[in-house]
Amino acid sequence: MLAVSELYIYPVKSLGGISLPAASLTDRGFEYDRRWMLVDENNRFLSQREVPLMACLHVALHNGRLVVRNINKPDLFYQIPLQPLTTETTTVTVWDDECRAQWVSAEADAWFSEQLDLSCRLVYMPDGSHRPVDVNYAHNKEITSFSDGYPLLMIGQASLDDLNSRLSSPLPMNRFRPNIVFTGGLPFQEDDLKQFSIGDIRFSGVKLCARCVMTTIDQQTAVKAKEPLKTLSTYRMKENKIHFGQNLLYHGSGTIRVGDAITIDHNIH
Repeated sequence: MLAVSELYIYPVKSLGGISLPAASLTDRGFEYDRRWMLVDENNRFLSQREVPLMACLHVALHNGRLVVRNINKPDLFYQIPLQPLTTETTTVTVWDDECRAQWVSAEADAWFSEQLDLSCRLVYMPDGSHRPVDVNYAHNKEITSFSDGYPLLMIGQASLDDLNSRLSSPLPMNRFRPNIVFTGGLPFQEDDLKQFSIGDIRFSGVKLCARCVMTTIDQQTAVKAKEPLKTLSTYRMKENKIHFGQNLLYHGSGTIRVGDAITIDHNIH
């Protein structure tokens, strides 16, 4: 039996994730997932690809606020209200997409700029800002948040176990930033999960996730290495891209919990 074993959200794109016992689906992924983002002076998104130190900013949800801590300075934290303090909007860029975003506060901009030692600003995606997923993979004009391209990413624990059996030092799941992790399957079974259900919510696996240098960054130290891309390239390379994980779209709403069964629909092709 396949079952949900871990659930994660990443409220601020490219900062640390939060492990949850249950996660509620919205119109663009899990609640709070990647609804905030840091942008540079050109309003283009920032990520660990260019700023590895972002890995050291860890996020928690506490008393209706996001609490961001710099793990290199444990006593230092910053609280972000779940609704921005400004009403000012702007256009921001995520890869090839442009969408509307709301400035959070000048205070937030100053705090993050100091922690990362670069000029940046924090933005929020309001409910009225709609960023469509790639039309080549969309089923019903789905939208996503500030994620790289899709509202959810799923990885099987067996896939990580398979990878770790080939590495000299095993890596944690946080290198791959999934939203849903499941147990009980074969290695890379998520590649073939085209249609499945969790409770009353139906999911579609639409596109394998191509992996980048972010997977080589230690999420505690921000130090880059060659793994896991070096090893993955030997057996997970297709069309010059290294794949690990499956991007998902879904139909329905509700809450997913750790322990929920995953039911594969064999009748839909």
